[in-house]
Amino acid sequence: MSRWVGAMCGAVVLSACTRVAPAPTVTLAVPDRASANLSIAAAGDVVAAAWGAATEGGATDIYSAVSRDAGRTFAAPVRVSSAAGAQLSGEQPPRITLALSPRADPSIVVVWTARGTGGTRLLVARSDDGGRSFGGEATVQGSDAAGNRGWESAAADRDGHVAAVWLDHRELAEASSAHMTMHHEGQDHSAHGAAPDGAARAELSKLYFGFVDSSDAPRVLTGGVCYCCKTALAAGADGSLYAAWRHVYPGNIRDIAFTLSRDGGRTFSTPARVSEDKWVLDGCPENGPAMAVGPKGRVYLVWPTLVSGSTAGSEPALALFYSSSDDGRTFSARQRLATEGTPGHAQIAFNAADGSLLVVWDELKDGKRQAVAARGVPDAAGQVPFVREQMAPAGSAYPVVASTGSGFVVAWTDGSRSPSAIVLQLR
Repeated sequence: MSRWVGAMCGAVVLSACTRVAPAPTVTLAVPDRASANLSIAAAGDVVAAAWGAATEGGATDIYSAVSRDAGRTFAAPVRVSSAAGAQLSGEQPPRITLALSPRADPSIVVVWTARGTGGTRLLVARSDDGGRSFGGEATVQGSDAAGNRGWESAAADRDGHVAAVWLDHRELAEASSAHMTMHHEGQDHSAHGAAPDGAARAELSKLYFGFVDSSDAPRVLTGGVCYCCKTALAAGADGSLYAAWRHVYPGNIRDIAFTLSRDGGRTFSTPARVSEDKWVLDGCPENGPAMAVGPKGRVYLVWPTLVSGSTAGSEPALALFYSSSDDGRTFSARQRLATEGTPGHAQIAFNAADGSLLVVWDELKDGKRQAVAARGVPDAAGQVPFVREQMAPAGSAYPVVASTGSGFVVAWTDGSRSPSAIVLQLR
């Protein structure tokens, strides 16, 4: 067994009424570094993972590991980034994508956020030899500007081109700089004592779209995005592209929005509000949406939002919901998933082998996070009888999921060990 990759038996998995055998797990780690902030992608039996590995001093590099047997074993991790400086978080991991080709193995493309000249920028690196090596990273066209950007997501279209969406705050940085200049020159005419308009300020934060392997400049899809919630991007078999994010609506309401392109990203539909949750917050929830595309282009979204207390006098709490749409214009009424503690950081995947959806998330309970899952097969109307499954022990956080040819592979950050490591499990 490689010093990089170890196998062990995982915790017993529990469904609603069935006790099943322990699921085998694989651990990925970089010696003397804390491994966290991961994403995974799969195509058939090829599974690829990317994550950040940080030294005690805080310098973070991107690593990747690849499996060719649907996640049962992985090759030794390979360094993706050539220089430290990645800016990662649970909602902002490096995004890994498999770009398919009819004539060769899939290329592995990783996109991440790093320090830039005036803020942060997006970097991309590519492997065309199955993940054994990566070419030098390049700056994603148009992403090196003032202010912060990131919270990106990426997806490969049917032609093997990798698209990305991200949150971009260059206009917010420019406005802040102009405001400071006016203030110092005595030209600040803002209303004294006026409360800030959250929705108006959010209009300076944009959702950008572009292809990471193109020299074309990215473009703005919309303004008014929530500052630091992850985005979601998916590609359909027919060439469609689907994007979701947390939007700031009038009244400082932070609900999930969606748009789609039927022409390969040349044009996008008017953004649609997925659900009127009416979560009013003068801040960022740090909890964005996740998305999966099922048969005939039906889109499934999952996200957390704040709901009223279940009993009189109880405090509002986060809850987890899902919704679906077959046309991208209207979505079904939100449906709640069974959770315990405080849920967050959900991910979702669809498996064509059995037609099931698997949602994974973590829950904060008794001061510790724990990764859990729910599985179900959608009916004709898109409703899913999800059954909750226990997935990982306490100390597991920020789970992710991908669909293989025979099932699902899930992964999470194991914070119970020091330094932290990545754990993967077949389901």
